[in-house]
Amino acid sequence: MGGKCPSRKVKKRRFSHKTARRDKFLLKGDDLVYDELQKSDTEKKPLPRDEDLPGMGQYYCLHCDRYFANSTVRDEHFKTKRHKKRLKQMSGPAPHTQLDAELAAGMGMPDNGLALMSM
Repeated sequence: MGGKCPSRKVKKRRFSHKTARRDKFLLKGDDLVYDELQKSDTEKKPLPRDEDLPGMGQYYCLHCDRYFANSTVRDEHFKTKRHKKRLKQMSGPAPHTQLDAELAAGMGMPDNGLALMSM
């Protein structure tokens, strides 16, 4: 008797399945969601019908960037701690962008100080 443990294969399969599923539903970044929230009501468009999305793409949470199968599931999501935390985060100051990260790393516009006066 002996040999490899059969559960090793199962764990590996589960991990790859989870990563494939996670990659299937990529979320927008915080800065993109924040920009969508700042748009006025006239700029916002109604949700298009899409067969590939849950609920034909009609039940959407803008703050969390998630689609839901029906309105009851979406309404339950609105009561969760995760949604309330995200709502508070998006109502605060603007999140960091790529430009902020580049400036912090020293890769942004050069700062040469005050311009010298020529005589």
